[in-house]
Amino acid sequence: MRTRPTLSWTPTGEPLPRTAELGAVADLLRCGDVLVLSGAGLSTESGIPDYRGVAGSLRKHTPMTYAEFAGSVEGRRRYWARSHLGWRTIARARPNSGHHAVARLRALGHVSGVITQNVDGLHQAAGTPGVVDLHGSLDRVICLSCGRLGPREELDRRLRAVNPGFRAAAAAINPDGDVDLPEHEVAGFTVVDCADCGGVLKPDVVFFGENVPKPRVERCYRMVRDCSALLVLGSSLTVMSGLRFVRRAAAAGVPVAIVNQGVTRGDEYAAVRVDRPLGGALTELLDTVEGIAS
Repeated sequence: MRTRPTLSWTPTGEPLPRTAELGAVADLLRCGDVLVLSGAGLSTESGIPDYRGVAGSLRKHTPMTYAEFAGSVEGRRRYWARSHLGWRTIARARPNSGHHAVARLRALGHVSGVITQNVDGLHQAAGTPGVVDLHGSLDRVICLSCGRLGPREELDRRLRAVNPGFRAAAAAINPDGDVDLPEHEVAGFTVVDCADCGGVLKPDVVFFGENVPKPRVERCYRMVRDCSALLVLGSSLTVMSGLRFVRRAAAAGVPVAIVNQGVTRGDEYAAVRVDRPLGGALTELLDTVEGIAS
């Protein structure tokens, strides 16, 4: 049985004094083997908006559902026209100071692993190894018929070739790479099928209304079981997809810390809550932990 960190605080619902917040998280990291669960709030400083923050896209935009995508030719046309534009922005995004701080904490051994709800690949771009993409990744495409996986760059080239006159401009991008686009811009867009079997191509991401593959969930549960503490970064934990790991950790006596702007659905399980922008908070946290290490 892993020895959990000895805590001088308990989840009471009352926030710690601001001066104690990051120090409490640093205490957890000093013990090592902390598991990170990250969400869209970590990528906002890279130019990718979140869903549920102050200016979150769910306030104005309804994400594509699996039922709409799989069951409608027009739904797929709408998705691929919009995503064809949005993916370019995601592909150009670069890791911010928060991603780099997590990578450094992983390299120092304070973080044992990272589970991300994001599909932007920015943890990997920052150099963090072994990231579990809970909801998949936008840089891969899968055929729903034959299961073939391919790079998004390959699909992008094919879509450009069959849509040479597509000159639409995206008004706003969403965390899943979807954008807002008028219907008249969508109407003339041509969708391509799997080059191997002619089946329907889908981004290798979990749409709303779709389940995360069970083996992936079980792997994450094992990571929670084996960690010394769970650190949530930039997630409102509104959907069960991420909240279940917080609940599992709390039930097992694993300390939970949350760094996020605004309240989260997991606050009642947290031993400590930090309500600050992620980039600055994680940079300060890294400096504190490195100072402890030295």
